[in-house]
Amino acid sequence: MLTAIKTSPAALQKGAVKESLEMDESIVNPTDTLQIVEFPHDGVKAYFTTAQATESTLHDVFDRVAAEMAARDAKIAFQYLFGGRQFYPKAVSAIKKLDWPMTLLHGDACSGSTITGTQFIALSGAELHPVMDGERKVGNWYDTEDARYCLLGDIRADDLSLSREEQALEVFEKMETLLGQADMEFTDIARTWIYLNDLLEWYDEFNAVRTQFFKERGTFEKMVPASTGIGAGSAAGEAMVCALLAVKPKHDGVKVFAVPSPLQCPAIDYKSSFARAVEIDQPGSRLLTISGTASIEPGGKTVHIGDTEKQIELTMKVVHAILESRDMDWENTCRAIAYFKNFDEAHLLADYCLKNNLPELPVAISHADVCRHDLLFEIELDAVKVN
Repeated sequence: MLTAIKTSPAALQKGAVKESLEMDESIVNPTDTLQIVEFPHDGVKAYFTTAQATESTLHDVFDRVAAEMAARDAKIAFQYLFGGRQFYPKAVSAIKKLDWPMTLLHGDACSGSTITGTQFIALSGAELHPVMDGERKVGNWYDTEDARYCLLGDIRADDLSLSREEQALEVFEKMETLLGQADMEFTDIARTWIYLNDLLEWYDEFNAVRTQFFKERGTFEKMVPASTGIGAGSAAGEAMVCALLAVKPKHDGVKVFAVPSPLQCPAIDYKSSFARAVEIDQPGSRLLTISGTASIEPGGKTVHIGDTEKQIELTMKVVHAILESRDMDWENTCRAIAYFKNFDEAHLLADYCLKNNLPELPVAISHADVCRHDLLFEIELDAVKVN
């Protein structure tokens, strides 16, 4: 059973969960709750937590997440923080012991004066083995009976004097090296999250670096990973920061494969090397990770230029078609991130969801540039289903 758990500060103080409901039954104000989705798979439980946060509520939100995960004997393995890079030291200080990678995303379109939210992934039932970049922990790998998994974040270049393209190459090489600590290869990557500082200035050059690296590693002969590519800087302002999920099956009962979009052409057709979605099909459960998706028509061109509302409408239609193609629906969503070029228009997503009777989605909002000048909205989404 896929369960959404909503907790309020009062419920947490009483040591009780406020609601434990099927996802399509839950209606709750996201400004004063955590949204926790529990996903059991292969003896392990993953907890996807989305929370609204501000500068003044950081400590409270982090304390609540820590308490909720401790109650489930779960260890936090990954975190996103959306907001200005100047908040990174305060965020670190708000956590008693930061034992996971915190990837801060300061969107290119963002003034950096606010924090908009945070997301966590935590795990119980598995022994987490650290992956280190020097003295800095960037993630963990863990084993189940069926596969080995590796989740890494905040991967960035060491030498900021390098050109942007050189930094991108260094990051890809570092991804490969870090995976080696888990006895995994670059071609085991199922999903990447790529954030480029000043993306609109050099996205084509980045794509050339990525495509060449994929060619050299044989990625096109195996499987191109799902991905998000967004204009955002890290805490230190590097040219590129990324995260990844890699999966190494232990037997033929685990399948990792690319999923096409029924309503869009392959991104490779316009020289962007990523799959529209990737599914991890394991005994008893499935995880579908949908790449960053925007208002692009089947031929690869941007549509509804200048109209954010229409771009949201088409984008959500495209995402829903991918979900339906894999026998899933909005209720299966475990996490999502919506990226807005104009943050004042973020309410349009909530308007769309209300108008179309969607369940409350565990979605974080980020103020950032999308990969084209004329794209105003993008959303990525992960969905899970227990067979």
